[in-house]
Amino acid sequence: MKDIWNGSVVFFGTKNLKKTHEFYSGILGLKLYLDQKGCLIYDVNGGGMIGFCEHLERIQVYKSPIITLVTEKVDEIYDLIVSKNFNPITSPEKNEKYNIYHFFMKDPNGYTLEIQKFL
Repeated sequence: MKDIWNGSVVFFGTKNLKKTHEFYSGILGLKLYLDQKGCLIYDVNGGGMIGFCEHLERIQVYKSPIITLVTEKVDEIYDLIVSKNFNPITSPEKNEKYNIYHFFMKDPNGYTLEIQKFL
């Protein structure tokens, strides 16, 4: 059974596909894999996909769910986000417990987005 999976997509609800696309494609540079007219699916280089659908409810409790994108360029992404007038929740910092370097922000849908690299 180890060779039967071709990938994964995690779906989240959205009320505004245009703003979601502007952020995930236009600012973060994720490639649009598929436009399903009501759902947009983005390819995340390195593995997996993330999708946003208008027919799904947005569910948020405290910081959950957390969408984490992994990159070696945490500081560059932070600077880009700030330059586009987004206000990150935290500045980039080392997390000793998990041995990562990361920051948190809210995406246009209100989801917690973590940008991190493994140390």
